Amino acid sequence: MATAPARDSRTGRIRRLAREAPEAAVREVGALVRDRFGLEASDIRFILDSYALNSLSGTFCALGREWFFKFHQEEGEEKGPGEYYRAGLLAEVGLPVDLPAFAVTDAGEQFPVYPRRRWLRFADLLRRLDFAWNPTEAKQALALEAQLCDTLLAVYRRTLHPITSEQSAAEPIHRLFYARLTDVRADGGRRYPGGRLISFYRGRECALPGATLAFEDLAQRRWRIAGRMHEHSIIELFDRAADRLAPHRLAEAGGVTAHGDAHAANLWIDPERGLVLFDPAFAGQHVPTLLAEIKPTFHNVLAHPLWLYEPGEAATHFYAEVQLAPGTIEFTSNWQPSAIRRALLRVKAERLWRPLLKLLAERGLLPDDWREVIRLALFLCPMLVMNLRSGPNRPPIASAIGLAVAVAAGSPAEDGSDAVSRFLDAIDPSSDGRAAHDLWPVEVP
Repeated sequence: MATAPARDSRTGRIRRLAREAPEAAVREVGALVRDRFGLEASDIRFILDSYALNSLSGTFCALGREWFFKFHQEEGEEKGPGEYYRAGLLAEVGLPVDLPAFAVTDAGEQFPVYPRRRWLRFADLLRRLDFAWNPTEAKQALALEAQLCDTLLAVYRRTLHPITSEQSAAEPIHRLFYARLTDVRADGGRRYPGGRLISFYRGRECALPGATLAFEDLAQRRWRIAGRMHEHSIIELFDRAADRLAPHRLAEAGGVTAHGDAHAANLWIDPERGLVLFDPAFAGQHVPTLLAEIKPTFHNVLAHPLWLYEPGEAATHFYAEVQLAPGTIEFTSNWQPSAIRRALLRVKAERLWRPLLKLLAERGLLPDDWREVIRLALFLCPMLVMNLRSGPNRPPIASAIGLAVAVAAGSPAEDGSDAVSRFLDAIDPSSDGRAAHDLWPVEVP
């Protein structure tokens, strides 16, 4: 692995140029590959990918073969704590991982390079099943998910251990959650509010179907979704997340060795091994246990179909209506996760989440408010992975669906009958687990 002192972010510049000046970005990739690996790259191409919300991928030729690269980029990453792209950690504990052949792992210049794979991504198989149900492919997808859950659980059992606040704070996974809510202070601490909460939303207008209002107004309102009032407003959820998801507070549930961002777009389907992880930008040995499976849980289920990754298509398949009343937003829509997504959540609840929480309880590491921790982390996934306000590529319908999904993930309905409450009931280690069979009223085909 190549290393060098941290400096201005070259990968951040490449990602920006790939959108604004692709030819310049190609030259930058060639220079980086030459400087860091001593290779002359040719036929450099970027891959346009709707799943690459904060990353960039592409291919090039060198040494007589094709190579694939994918790197993740966060704002101010070069100033952040923690090590990056520690794929070897995952292989050492027995996780199926595609190891990079070359990698720069410096903060602000993470650039792993893999042999070019011709395998299908798990995300692409699931996307196909969202709108074209195929029993054979669905059975394959659920079997792959079950196999990976069993492997992950075995690794979490072996690696679960108490962690200190300092160990938790050093893990890069917090850059997907707490760091996106905050800014770095002069003394190295974090200041709330900050980060993407400010850059995405503060002082901006939000256009919803039939209504446009300032974010500060929208954020103070409570949401009635499908006739059920939810307990917290968006700003209350942000405030609670800034407090409860602070790295030092998450240490109490222990830590595990985990990928941390193993959603379906970061999984290959290897014909021999099953699902194989790649792009381990946030892998670590002390990943707070309750965060380890949050990103896959949200991004493989609640983000689909369409509204997050393909928002322009959402308006052609779904409707959404918003009505404003004093202090509230009334939201109705025909959107819901597709059959394959509901089935995936059931598998993850039964095969991974519930036994993992039971393990935490047995070892005295399960906090009393574990439900709130999971909810707040699920809420931050969509709100801070990209800007959910409507714009040129996000119509008001997709914006409304996204905001409603985020609120429903983060805040229970007052009567406790919402889908996320049923999921939490299903994974409660004190329950009999049968609730996993009623995560959504609609049965899987």
